[in-house]
Amino acid sequence: MGSIPVKPLSVLDLSPITEGGNASLALHNSRDLAQHAERLGYNRYWLAEHHNMPGIASAATAVVIGHVAAGTTTIRVGSGGIMLPNHAPLMVAEQFGTLEALFPGRIDLGVGRAPGTDQVTAHALRRNLTTDADNFPQDVAELLAYLGPVREGQRVRAVPGAGSNVPVWILGSSLFGAQLAAILGLPYAFASHFAPEMMMQAVQIYRERFRPSEYLQEPYVMLGFNVFAAETEEEAELLSTSMLQSFLRLRFGNPGPLPPPLEDFRNRVGPMERAMVERRLECSAIGTGETVRRVIIEFLERTGADELMITSQIYDHAARVRSYRITAEAYGLVPPPQPA
Repeated sequence: MGSIPVKPLSVLDLSPITEGGNASLALHNSRDLAQHAERLGYNRYWLAEHHNMPGIASAATAVVIGHVAAGTTTIRVGSGGIMLPNHAPLMVAEQFGTLEALFPGRIDLGVGRAPGTDQVTAHALRRNLTTDADNFPQDVAELLAYLGPVREGQRVRAVPGAGSNVPVWILGSSLFGAQLAAILGLPYAFASHFAPEMMMQAVQIYRERFRPSEYLQEPYVMLGFNVFAAETEEEAELLSTSMLQSFLRLRFGNPGPLPPPLEDFRNRVGPMERAMVERRLECSAIGTGETVRRVIIEFLERTGADELMITSQIYDHAARVRSYRITAEAYGLVPPPQPA
């Protein structure tokens, strides 16, 4: 259904806890989805750090990455991302150095400067807030140093971690991360799937100000994108309503497990909520495989993204797997060779 694509597709998984489900089921489903994604030819499988969120099971992100990586063999597995203000850079370097030692050449480390939670929970995580987002550039530099080769006279080393050179990505939903990624010469991932407003400006700043580094010679941009694919347009639209309900609940201070889809959802909410939903869906494809393929290609042509990271907050696990399969087949992903 079209030529083989140049740009890779990847997966962002929030390890959703659904209404009626639990964390154990969510983590089992994450590993199962990763196995399907690997067979379908997706490039990476990233998990996100969130705390005090009843609908997300990936709070201990490094642990979940190990769980997923142990159930796969070729797909890259990583964080989208680790919220660095919540952690000492040395601890992150040790965790991801350990993951790299266990799964060589398959681990990515995406880092962000947001807390991934509310301020009360951030205080519970850190015990105090003296380490905050303002320290993010210094924390990234410290992290890169721990993951790089040991320097003469270095007293503190990440073991494992030193010399592992785990690829570090800067994540962002504003212009700050774009500038930092450009200055440091690191790959950049923008959270356009939930914050599309500054996407094009951030991408432009990153590309214009990028400085080649020991990590990367040319700018590399990955963009987040929502996809809900199904056999019919109507079914795909219905699948998307779980995410939209969850989004509105979060915005109004009532987060919870991922709810089941709701018929005629957009007509059940008021004009303000409908406008919020429409903005959330600016970087989204909803429909059959043909529709999803067309929208993805148009988005890639418009943005020039080097890679797309797809997230699909779908209540039914089988439907979520099917959405990724329909997308892969329609887009033309090539599954990796199978061992003889």
